[in-house]
Amino acid sequence: MAIAIEYARSAHRDGAALEAISDAVDAVNILNVMTGTQGSAFDTQSHFDAAKDKASFRQYDNACDRVKSFYAEQHAKQTVAHNMAARERFYAPSRQRPEMGIWAAIEKLNTLIDDSDPDTELSQIQHLLQSAEAIRRDGKPRWMQLTGLIHDLGKLMLFSDDCCEGQWDVVGDTFPVGCRFDERCIYPDTFRANPDSRHELYSTQHGIYTPNCGMDKLLMSWGHDEYLYLVLKDQSTLPREALAMIRFHSFYPWHKENAYTGFMTEGDELLLNAVRAFNPYDLYSKSDEVPKVDELKPYYLELIDEFFPQKVIKW
Repeated sequence: MAIAIEYARSAHRDGAALEAISDAVDAVNILNVMTGTQGSAFDTQSHFDAAKDKASFRQYDNACDRVKSFYAEQHAKQTVAHNMAARERFYAPSRQRPEMGIWAAIEKLNTLIDDSDPDTELSQIQHLLQSAEAIRRDGKPRWMQLTGLIHDLGKLMLFSDDCCEGQWDVVGDTFPVGCRFDERCIYPDTFRANPDSRHELYSTQHGIYTPNCGMDKLLMSWGHDEYLYLVLKDQSTLPREALAMIRFHSFYPWHKENAYTGFMTEGDELLLNAVRAFNPYDLYSKSDEVPKVDELKPYYLELIDEFFPQKVIKW
């Protein structure tokens, strides 16, 4: 039986405020994003964005100050202790995990995010469909189309009092904790306020890991990417590449700056290509064309059924 819970929204979990800072964060990365290289069907060069003036996206007044303030808080608070506690709460037997299907989750996200985006007046459903439809038009696999549709559903963690503490552990660039914070992370000096930067083990190059241990062994900073990855990895038939796109799409130090590559092992290059191939659809898919939700819904319901055979997901 699905668990009925009260979805109260407190001031520090306001959806519009979250989306505003999320978009401001995107502005830092959007001009220098790396697109996919020629390769297999999913990571061939994107075509939908070839004519887009990418400098016209994400124009915010005082975005830099807002982003700096956000990252100062995020970098100070994303500790090993916080991340371990967040996962303990996520997996706690006492946690009442709401149960709903994927499309219902998309509709729920639509109620969270308000008119906060200056690039478009589209609803969240329409924005997610734009991402998915851009992937579809470029002839990418069905699993990648679905990944475009669902990649932001981790923001549903704001509905749960025990999954996040504020914007700083929901959005923003991600990075591993438990090892030295790389200088190629955004605003690296702000990590000095993080107690782990002075920890005997966590401040070393490899920290709690070993060289070439594999990207799946990293304890990534807590946020909507990691939350959705944990939700879906055992509840879908999505391939490893799709899960990497979901888990690492905000890991800009890795897929844009080539940081933390010393942890990669055999097979991780494929995941890196997958994340790089997905990134343009995440950042550049907004347009003035409004997707017709009622017309597209049957197609995407079919995709959802294909990759989520159990129908109801525990969030």
